[in-house]
Amino acid sequence: MVIRLLLSKQWKDGREEIEDEARSGRPITETTFENFERIRLLIDDDPYLTIEELEYETGLSHGTIHRIIAEHLNLKKITARYVPKDLTDFQRAERVRICKENLAKFQQGAWRLCDVITGDESWFFHKQIGRKSSNAAWVKKGDPPSTVTRQSKYAPKTLFSIFFKSNGPMLIHHLKRGETIDHQYYINNCLRPIVDEIKHQRPSYGTRGMKIHHDNGKPHIHEQTSTYLRSEGLTVIPHPANSPDLSPCDFWLFDFIKDNLTDYNDSQSLHDAIVNFMYSVNKEEYKKTFEK
Repeated sequence: MVIRLLLSKQWKDGREEIEDEARSGRPITETTFENFERIRLLIDDDPYLTIEELEYETGLSHGTIHRIIAEHLNLKKITARYVPKDLTDFQRAERVRICKENLAKFQQGAWRLCDVITGDESWFFHKQIGRKSSNAAWVKKGDPPSTVTRQSKYAPKTLFSIFFKSNGPMLIHHLKRGETIDHQYYINNCLRPIVDEIKHQRPSYGTRGMKIHHDNGKPHIHEQTSTYLRSEGLTVIPHPANSPDLSPCDFWLFDFIKDNLTDYNDSQSLHDAIVNFMYSVNKEEYKKTFEK
């Protein structure tokens, strides 16, 4: 009723337009083309700017900037991904070349995924305090989250060397206290057992057609390591430098195992737990990882 009386008075006073009259202060919408360009240019110049910094630079509201970024520029902020090393142009080119050549051999049928054995080494802590999933806890609104001390580098841990195929594990080996992996240890304790297992699984074919994939760690690329693999008829799949995203151990297996461990008192009990877990994983999971 109040609005009707107000409009009636305005018409009597001679108003003829039905649109709202301009009002002082910030306009209802500031998502104009000019503001799109202002935000876009600022972000192009510095993609790490926060919305608060964009507010300061442009004088636009938080909500307006958020709408422009999300709905009009179609941008979202993503935390930078850690990489072990910033590759040179040559290393990037080599990465592309090696990947294309490897992929072509699989696509053309010269290589088969079922003939590939891949593996690497990783440290496994005996206590699993670093797992995010196990550290999540419900707290009342407004209360601070609980804290967990970062795993000490001196905490008990064991180095494991793990190899697997597209149908399951091939080798799960842990170093005893005080030992280190050099090329001779790698040959005697990792490669020889793998070769023996291949011959056991394939008595008629042995290592014929089998491929091994490991990264460029020093024990892996040592001359004597390469000589041994050639003598046993194993082909080494080339691996680009500093490319953990191309190693199934790095982009899948190791984190998968660690996320499913509990606490263990010694290396042997940890070893037994890893063996049990790896053999409990559905073979399809191993196969899907190779297909990736």
